Amino acid sequence: MKKTAQLTLLESTIKELGYTLRYEKGNFLGGDCRLKEDNVVVVNKFLPLEGKIYTLALVISKINPPGLPAETGKLIDSLVDRNLFNRDNRG
Repeated sequence: MKKTAQLTLLESTIKELGYTLRYEKGNFLGGDCRLKEDNVVVVNKFLPLEGKIYTLALVISKINPPGLPAETGKLIDSLVDRNLFNRDNRG
């Protein structure tokens, strides 16, 4: 699966989970948060494509929703298992 297709799949999964997805600039990688009553996922818009994909996969794995489609689950597992970033030092 191409990287752009992976990103599109993860973006649609985030939205299906009821989260608002925002790409913002700043000195951060990204993650999920709650603003008032809204669930929001924020991703650094200056990350390379692989960084955006990994950030979204990490957020979805953290949410751990039941009934995730097999294709999405396999993609997330493969990305998170690679441990591209040291999750203990992400803050």
